Amino acid sequence: MQLTITELTERFPDFRVAVLMAEGLVITAERPGHLDTAILTSEAACRSRHVGMELSAIPGVAAWRSAYKGFGIKKTSYRSSVERLIKRVLAGDRLPAINNFVDIYNTISLQHGFCIGADDLDKIAPPVAFRFSRPGDSFLDMGAEAGEDPNDPPKDGEVVLADTRHVLCRRWNWRQDMRSAITPQTKRALVTVQANGWGDLEEAANHLAGWLTADCGGRISIAYADRTNPTVTLG
Repeated sequence: MQLTITELTERFPDFRVAVLMAEGLVITAERPGHLDTAILTSEAACRSRHVGMELSAIPGVAAWRSAYKGFGIKKTSYRSSVERLIKRVLAGDRLPAINNFVDIYNTISLQHGFCIGADDLDKIAPPVAFRFSRPGDSFLDMGAEAGEDPNDPPKDGEVVLADTRHVLCRRWNWRQDMRSAITPQTKRALVTVQANGWGDLEEAANHLAGWLTADCGGRISIAYADRTNPTVTLG
């Protein structure tokens, strides 16, 4: 499985990605009690850590706001995944309960301040790339409301994550495509932990790998892509 960030390195030299390939997974639809307790603790720590702070002053949020401006996103309705998670928790809400795999990586995102996304490896067509959008790119919005048309292709010049068939995530890490969502049927997953010039990426990736292995089983390998090593291969 190959992933590259080659197209982005000139304009975004601080972009780094930890790429995790997880195999042999056992994912549960329900959030077990021990996981819910750990998530409650992480939510409380987030509120304590950022009490009284403006979102723009939180380092992980600021890093991605800067990156988004770099490809023309200024609307406040389009925010990075980590900003949306932090904002949600600071407003007093719980992290969404999806399944134990997704709930774990959302909690790691909250704790470490990185954007994290994942796709079912058996539903994508590698190689995969963080790149600029192209004519003909397709995207089916996971976040479309009932009755809405999920077909929402990226705008010109937008940063996306894509495989050889379609876009997996729009606006870098804003929203994912529904066709490769992680479900309890997922046995293999591609996970990306994304940094933009701030934070300890290796610490976050190792924390995530250990937690996923403990709760979802399987085997996880990790590689890192950056401007000096823009293409990585796992498996």
